[in-house]
Amino acid sequence: MIDIRQKLDEIGPFVPGADDGLLVCRCEEVTKGEIRRAVHEGIFTIEEMRRYLRNGMGLCQGQTCSRLVKSIMAAELKEAPDYVEPASARAPMRPIEMEILGKDQGGKHE
Repeated sequence: MIDIRQKLDEIGPFVPGADDGLLVCRCEEVTKGEIRRAVHEGIFTIEEMRRYLRNGMGLCQGQTCSRLVKSIMAAELKEAPDYVEPASARAPMRPIEMEILGKDQGGKHE
């Protein structure tokens, strides 16, 4: 379990960087600076970051940005990327017609 106050003291205050305007999550338009600032506000896991900034919540579901977000967070926390707790994986959901489910169970379609 992370002691948030202790970790915030350890990493120090947020200092803006020259590349903070770099777009990291194209789907939700989240920048590197927003991710870095969120870490200094106490966001330490990918799941928290997704809920806070919505990165990884767009059309690609984090397929293009998740590794980069994790590495930015780890660098800001002054830790290895494995230190950053990953988000829980969920299968994409979409409506399915009942007759399709019935066919999967051996039901006949009339």
